[in-house]
Amino acid sequence: MDPELEAFIPFIPKDDLTDPVAARESLAELAAAVPAPDTAGMEVEDRTVPADPDVPVRIYRPHQARGVLVWLHGGGFVMGDVVTEHPWAARLADSSGAVVISVGYRLAPENPFPAALDDAYAVLTWTAGHAAELGIDPERIAVGGHSAGGGIAAALALRARDERGPAIRFQLLNQPGLDDRQETWSARNFTATPWFNRAKAATSWRHYLGGQPPTPYAAPARAADLSGLPPAYIATAELCPNRDEDIDYASRLLKAGVSVELHQWPGTFHGSQALLSAEVSQRQNAELGAALGRALAG
Repeated sequence: MDPELEAFIPFIPKDDLTDPVAARESLAELAAAVPAPDTAGMEVEDRTVPADPDVPVRIYRPHQARGVLVWLHGGGFVMGDVVTEHPWAARLADSSGAVVISVGYRLAPENPFPAALDDAYAVLTWTAGHAAELGIDPERIAVGGHSAGGGIAAALALRARDERGPAIRFQLLNQPGLDDRQETWSARNFTATPWFNRAKAATSWRHYLGGQPPTPYAAPARAADLSGLPPAYIATAELCPNRDEDIDYASRLLKAGVSVELHQWPGTFHGSQALLSAEVSQRQNAELGAALGRALAG
């Protein structure tokens, strides 16, 4: 493990997601302690996207932005909102120069699949329909997310393809949760990794699926056909249960004719890029913004 990251391990909460309410409170405390992002170069606005039910979003508009990212926060499908995601969404908008729409999707277990995906799809459709108001090019729409949000973003791309929905230019998937089966080497063996491990992943998927049979829109790794999807940037952490399913998904995308940039970060663990003082975390966050900026500028 990267020595800078290892120093933080004693301070990482041991939440296991069995109590979603407690986990949400813990995440809110952690997010509040993160250094505030610099939003001087952008407009930040809270909006509500009309849907059933309506979906809260927080929109970050850097000056002279052309493209837009519909961004889904992490949190094991059970925690997180536009407030806890603020430090990361704002930094992503700043580093990429793109408009970032942070989605406050409904959380499991109270709202299991497909609630989160339905909320994300409603925001994607709204974004495409309000491109002029947002000041962005409707041909420069990306979707992305971290962890559980990365899985929802991948499912969003699948659904948009299948339903001939809004055209998506790019997928930005950071350590996405893609496979409920947990059959890969990393999923089976990472039982004591910091922040996220096999048991926590199992609880997360149990909450999200709510006893329903998994489909590719819930677990994108189950999709048989990955052709016709948008180009993707996929980032993985070495000590993360999701690592191998993410690498497998990247390989399958490539074999389906989809352009992919895969970045495997050695010495890191799931979510460790939140430890902003570490040099490797700074590079991880910068790369996410750079990859998005390149994709939407070309």
